Amino acid sequence: MAKMLDRRTFLLTGTAAAAIASFIGEAAGEDAAGESAEFKHVLEAILNGATPTETGLVLDLPEHVENGDYVPVALEVDSPMTSEDHVKAIHLLSTANPRAKVATFHFTLLSGKARVTSRMRLAHTQDVVAVAELSGGRLLVTRRKVDVRIGGCDI
Repeated sequence: MAKMLDRRTFLLTGTAAAAIASFIGEAAGEDAAGESAEFKHVLEAILNGATPTETGLVLDLPEHVENGDYVPVALEVDSPMTSEDHVKAIHLLSTANPRAKVATFHFTLLSGKARVTSRMRLAHTQDVVAVAELSGGRLLVTRRKVDVRIGGCDI
């Protein structure tokens, strides 16, 4: 014999199911998007239609950070830094921070090496992307995911 649900049980079950579905939908939407519209716009402007090479640029970041307020980062391109072959700039971007463009580091021949160390803030778990502009018009790109336990961009 089938058991009938009373009105109260039916309403509570329906409300709980709706809340769970809403939560799952929001989480899936964030994961599916992954990259903010601002990030896509900034990256597109830097690339300017060019296809970057995915080798030659080193992005050193921790895979996991407890606090997104302080994330150490090091960037390096192995370049002779001569007038014929040098790094002009390295752009540091975040895919999901309130502001996608974290920093741009400019280099000259007097820099000697195309290496920089700094720190950045990350709002939550996301990818960090670096793009290097070389003198001959070539672009190098690299990407690394950082797992952030406590976000650091409360802007």
